[in-house]
Amino acid sequence: MRAYSDVYLGDVVENQGKLFDYVANTYPDKDTEDFINAYMTSKTRQSIDQAKAYVNTMDAKELWEYFKETEHYSLKQGKAMEGFIPNWIGEFYAYYQWYYNIPSAEVNQKINVDFLKKSYYGWHDLDLDLEVQKVGEI
Repeated sequence: MRAYSDVYLGDVVENQGKLFDYVANTYPDKDTEDFINAYMTSKTRQSIDQAKAYVNTMDAKELWEYFKETEHYSLKQGKAMEGFIPNWIGEFYAYYQWYYNIPSAEVNQKINVDFLKKSYYGWHDLDLDLEVQKVGEI
């Protein structure tokens, strides 16, 4: 059984990818990886895991504002991820969580950002469905 209705899936996957990309591109002197880890283990992402329509339907910028406010999060100094990698990681995490119906915090813990950064070059051209099946259920 999937995490929530596939009616939300396309928007959640796209918006999470755009959110990660937005943060990386808007804040080039901030640590994108820290943001991703904080987001994936947050109450905000947990609301998406639980199919709360209010959060599931937010676009990337709305999600960013909601996340900052809800989690009282501020970005840490560091280096932003470059290129398409943050977008892909966001999409992968969102699809993986939906596909296997595993809490995002657990997905982030078992499939860490460093692993995904290394996997990007071999996998980013594949269909998301195939990518999550290659990793398999954790």
